[in-house]
Amino acid sequence: MTLVLYRIDDRLIHGQVVVGWGQPLDLKFIVLVDDTVAESDWEQELYRMGTPPQMEVYFHSAADAVGKLATYQRDPRAGLLLTGDIATMRLLVDGGGVPTVNVGGIHSKPGRTQRMRYVFLTPDEEQQLRDLAAKGVVVTAQDVPSARPVSLDDLLRGEDL
Repeated sequence: MTLVLYRIDDRLIHGQVVVGWGQPLDLKFIVLVDDTVAESDWEQELYRMGTPPQMEVYFHSAADAVGKLATYQRDPRAGLLLTGDIATMRLLVDGGGVPTVNVGGIHSKPGRTQRMRYVFLTPDEEQQLRDLAAKGVVVTAQDVPSARPVSLDDLLRGEDL
């Protein structure tokens, strides 16, 4: 198969990713791209504990992931690439080869405006998503596979509120 989902979710690996997406997509591996987690054996172990034993988890910094992206895309198993923020995903898009981006969960914090019940964005983050789309990346928001994908335009208009 290959990487079947490129997802931004600030909670990184959690039940919705592992069960909600993992089971329907029959995921065999997750590539978690996060500079902090890539340097922390303790955090990596915590995330591994949240996945079933048959699902492999690979941890990379953004810089390392750019060079390894093609390897994961050639993997015959179904995989998910996961970042915790838009800026990290943008680095991977700039590195080439990311066709779609699923905005899964960007939660409330100061300076962010609610766009969907599970997506809050700053003006800069909104622009970063527009920039991804301008590069030809299909950007949608979708919390679980059974939900309707929401287009970037609808997401930024807050159509789901």
